[in-house]
Amino acid sequence: MQTILLTGITGYIAKHIAAQLLDAGYAVRGSMRSMKRVQEVNAAIAIGVSDPSVLTRLSFCELDLSKDIGWNNAAMGVDAIIHTASPFPMTAPKDENELIKPAVDGMMRAIKAAAEAQVDRVIITSSTAAISGSPLPQGKEAYDEADWTNTEEKGVGAYAKSKTLAERAAWDFAETQAPQIKLTSINPGFVLGAPLDTQYGTSVAVIERILRGKDPIVPDIGWNSVGVKDVAALHVKALQDDGSIGQRIMGVDRFVAFVELAEWIKADYPNRRIATKVAPHALIKALGLFDPAVREITSQLGVVQKADNAKATELLGRELSDVKESVLETARYLVEKEIV
Repeated sequence: MQTILLTGITGYIAKHIAAQLLDAGYAVRGSMRSMKRVQEVNAAIAIGVSDPSVLTRLSFCELDLSKDIGWNNAAMGVDAIIHTASPFPMTAPKDENELIKPAVDGMMRAIKAAAEAQVDRVIITSSTAAISGSPLPQGKEAYDEADWTNTEEKGVGAYAKSKTLAERAAWDFAETQAPQIKLTSINPGFVLGAPLDTQYGTSVAVIERILRGKDPIVPDIGWNSVGVKDVAALHVKALQDDGSIGQRIMGVDRFVAFVELAEWIKADYPNRRIATKVAPHALIKALGLFDPAVREITSQLGVVQKADNAKATELLGRELSDVKESVLETARYLVEKEIV
């Protein structure tokens, strides 16, 4: 039986990865910043597995992206590392290094621990933000894994910089200092789908915001989107398929506009006050002068990005799931749990 060190197991995506790894017969050693969350995370993953008995193969360790302590010990005796841990806030911090530094430092701690412990298989969770944060090269119609976000370009946000710089650091280290490491990067888009507990991240919070009817109008933005179960499956399949070694694999179903999300949810909950009118660009830009969260999206207004998911479909052996179902699944979870 293979043992996988899964960093950031408290995360929305990571809990789904853990459940699928356990169902696939692996043992999972999950890292978290505080062991006080063991019971909470164990209970969440129990919801995602097909048989509760597999939880006997789940263990935990304490790691922090910003501290050296524990990393080498955590990596000892494992067969592979899946590194998911990275900050993803709703709004950008005042100092972008609050995002960039822990993302890059955590990535380097994970991959150096792999090298030190002679773990030669590493899968990292990056993002489409590391691919599509810059305009498409001239003549190209869709982003693919050959594209990289130019972090020096004006308008590139802190999150995109953090994911790009962290991923580049991993590839550079593997190439120049640890060529024995077989690296794969999974680059999901905007991830949606029912969480396994109420400790979820920014993407699910967007659906929560729509359901709460907090906004009278919606911005003209959108995201290359994907279901969380597909993202987890890509990590597990990459682990099992040597053809993924040395590859970046973008996890995207399709581009979805914010207004589409709102319309789908409104159709499911017609009695809720959910905005489906698109705001003029000028209004959003004006609001961005006073609201940092709004300011963060102004560069995305009216932009429709296409992404080539051929590598992901080849790895999965099927098309990615319709993201609309993941959106509605997310909304139903939030309503059924009386979160909104």
